[in-house]
Amino acid sequence: MLLGSPLSAQSPLPVLAQRMPSAYFLLPDQLLPDQSGNSQASATQTPADKSDPQAPSPLPADTGTPLDNSSGGQQTKRILGIVPNFQAVSANTQLPPLSIKQKFWLATQGTFDYSSFISVAMQAAIEQATNTYPEFHQGAAGYGRYYWHTFADGGIENYMTGAILPVMTHEDPRYYTLYRGGFFHRTQYAISRLWITKNDKGAARFNVSEIVGSGLATEISSRYYPRGERQGAGETLERWASQLLNDGVGNVFEEFWPDIHQKLLRGR
Repeated sequence: MLLGSPLSAQSPLPVLAQRMPSAYFLLPDQLLPDQSGNSQASATQTPADKSDPQAPSPLPADTGTPLDNSSGGQQTKRILGIVPNFQAVSANTQLPPLSIKQKFWLATQGTFDYSSFISVAMQAAIEQATNTYPEFHQGAAGYGRYYWHTFADGGIENYMTGAILPVMTHEDPRYYTLYRGGFFHRTQYAISRLWITKNDKGAARFNVSEIVGSGLATEISSRYYPRGERQGAGETLERWASQLLNDGVGNVFEEFWPDIHQKLLRGR
């Protein structure tokens, strides 16, 4: 989810949001090895691993088996150095499955990353300025209501689609970059990841975590919004479709981020 509050279809203007897009209990570089394939931390190099046995295990990054010798399609941990990109896997990379703890940690990173608090603050301000939910009122108290509702929307969706459902269905919540083919082929691939994913064994399957998880998150969200905003099944379906569209746009951006990043580097 790179755009907007994940479950607020009535938001007047999308902003960069918390897909993966955490409040770090360890430094990010200790948790996620570099996307180029070089691990930045190991059990023997990271003192935190020895001193804190309760710390989550480092998430496997692109240290798996490359499928070819292509050097393109390398993902970075952050987009433009700000937006979390922890779920994106570089092209031509084969990774081991995530453990239950790692799936929940990945969702936690996306929810509590510092950029998530900033994007939530921006969207809450926009929604308050446009009086999206009159029941929240104005002033500092009203802004607080907008803020926690927007933050809760993103957090619930992140955990549903990135941890709870993937654990139950044994699905991989990460996005695997294609990087080959033309623009339309890659765009079609990125959008199709909404309903196609990999299971923990690497086989393609229907993406229950995304389709069902985002629907459940939308329904849960409707329970804590003002009663006047609960407009029945039609409104819930509209917000669900908005969330899927939001996630699809996020997938497309993740797919082409390696290309954008390379062009930015060349322009320096």
